[in-house]
Amino acid sequence: MTDTAWIDAALTSARPQAVGALLRYFRNLDTAEEAFQNASLRALKSWPQNGPPRDPAAWLIMVGRNAAIDEVRRERFKAPLPEDDQAISDLDDAEEQLAERLDGSHYRDDILRLLFICCHPELPATQQIALALRIVSGLTVKQIARAFLVSEAAMEQRITRAKARIAEANVPFETPGAVERGERLAAVAAMIYLIFNEGYSASGDTAGVRGALCEEAIRLARLLLRLFPGEPEIMGLAALLLLQHARTAARFDATGELILLEDQDRTLWNQTMITEGLALIDKAMRHQRSGPYQIQAAIAALHARAEKPEDTDWRQIDLLYGALEVVQPSPVVTLNRAVAVSKVRGAEAALEMIEPLAPRLANYFHFFGVRGAFLMQLGRNDEARVAFDRAIALANTSAEAAHIRKHLDRLMRDSALTSAKTGK
Repeated sequence: MTDTAWIDAALTSARPQAVGALLRYFRNLDTAEEAFQNASLRALKSWPQNGPPRDPAAWLIMVGRNAAIDEVRRERFKAPLPEDDQAISDLDDAEEQLAERLDGSHYRDDILRLLFICCHPELPATQQIALALRIVSGLTVKQIARAFLVSEAAMEQRITRAKARIAEANVPFETPGAVERGERLAAVAAMIYLIFNEGYSASGDTAGVRGALCEEAIRLARLLLRLFPGEPEIMGLAALLLLQHARTAARFDATGELILLEDQDRTLWNQTMITEGLALIDKAMRHQRSGPYQIQAAIAALHARAEKPEDTDWRQIDLLYGALEVVQPSPVVTLNRAVAVSKVRGAEAALEMIEPLAPRLANYFHFFGVRGAFLMQLGRNDEARVAFDRAIALANTSAEAAHIRKHLDRLMRDSALTSAKTGK
């Protein structure tokens, strides 16, 4: 670690709590963000000389708060100040104790409120993710734009629009009750999962750039788990992200083409992440309050525990997907379950299961890829070719398209071989 790397790490770690507290004070996202940036600049000057404070977050809260109040005064803008405004002074231990008194009891709700504001239901998913990465994670607009493969100007505009919507929404700042806290927690978990999927769905040629989103989602999930250590669904969320991300090194070949789970080199899987993920899902299941993240993590755990593809417990995976269909019914869940069914009861049963999904998944790449695979297994090659052609038309990435082309090439070879044998 370089001489100043510890400062960057401390600022990143303290950011959610500090920005969350500053947002509660000033009730304005731009003011809170600017106050934190000013405090960070002071930290970069002060900490190398004086060493890190005992509580970096408390230090940043007080410095940022003072800077913002000074700015308000300079602008002669009338705004109510906290009752303890007289405590604004030099950065001594007393001030740090004041920050602790002010924020210790609010720590969890400040961060939850900050995360919730970023995933406010009035914001489209793309704006939720961009805002969370900017405000909570502290990524620069350039970094976020690069991850989303858009220009900096377009990303800046996206974040600005999101902030404007938040300002208009009048989000309440009171401490949420138990029911509202649970609702906010579910919304935040969903947003973190969206961030992860933005990175996980990257193709081979963009995986390196967008893979950082997976790591940031895991960091946010761990943060949420520290705030709610007894919540099994948050354990399940963290476990799911870790178990999926553990396969990253094996998901694409040297040319960037997608490698299916059953064909991956399992020695490339990250065993440290797998161990952490398995421990989390085992702990979550002991609470006996299963939810969709726990069930998905349990499925990922069965894959992780199988040393070879043929060791996979597909019957248990089928049962888990059946449970997921109950708690979170979705045609995509049923499609995923059909893959397990094909392993247990054969392609005919699996095909019969997904046929009713066709109207709802008419524009879904994976539906036609899976359907084509089942048809090919059954020797219905002409129908498989039609399904694969449709899948290529709907491919979201070059890696997806390349994977389907392999199936089409195989069908062409099989057709040519059959013609040669029959003399046609």
